[in-house]
Amino acid sequence: MAQLEREDSIVHQEALRLNKFLAMAGVGSRRKNDELILSGAVKINGRTVHELGIRVYPSKDLITVNGKRIVPAKRNVYIILNKPKDCITTVSDEKGRTTVMDYVRLKERIFPVGRLDRNTTGVLILTNDGELANKLMHPRFEAEKVYRVALNKPVTDEHIGLLRRGVKLSDGIARALRAEAIRGSGRIKVLIALREGRNREVRRIFEVLGYDVKQLERISFSGITQAGLQRGRWRYMTNREVSHLRDLAERML
Repeated sequence: MAQLEREDSIVHQEALRLNKFLAMAGVGSRRKNDELILSGAVKINGRTVHELGIRVYPSKDLITVNGKRIVPAKRNVYIILNKPKDCITTVSDEKGRTTVMDYVRLKERIFPVGRLDRNTTGVLILTNDGELANKLMHPRFEAEKVYRVALNKPVTDEHIGLLRRGVKLSDGIARALRAEAIRGSGRIKVLIALREGRNREVRRIFEVLGYDVKQLERISFSGITQAGLQRGRWRYMTNREVSHLRDLAERML
């Protein structure tokens, strides 16, 4: 803990490039933050800035974006939640529906990395590390995601082959890295691994092939699983898991 506090203190005392500081605070990617700076939306100590290379001191400078003060997290938190059904992947909901934040209650302000459909269960990462979150959600970050799918009828060998070769969706071809019927399931359950994260991608793939998805669970995100976590429970990620994601993000982007 002492080491963590020292690292956090250093982060707050060091001069940081403005776009990096904004990324760490979860405002957006560095490229998106550069656009905000050029647009005149960012102020430092009340002065509008347009210089991309400018540096700030988070512990001393007052930084605002569109009039809202941006405050960096005091310490970074990384969570794995085994997301339950009937739960939406947002920080809040104007309709009063259950969100993932009803299951993870911390004093730190955290947010989900990407989305899972309301009735899709399984691995979901939450953090307040804006820079890493933006990298993980970047379109070029194509980490492997593995899903366990329960169908309304047995999957055929022909369709397993199609999953691997590619299925045409309205927004392009969706191709599985791996696909196989789960042994002992009567071919009603399938494991499918994808790199993309398009909206409702798994459900749409099987709909095109003529199946109804009865249950959908993400069991792995870049090799990180919810093993040992009951549905609706969460845990802190290990240092090894965090380092793995950081290394992977740096290699892919």
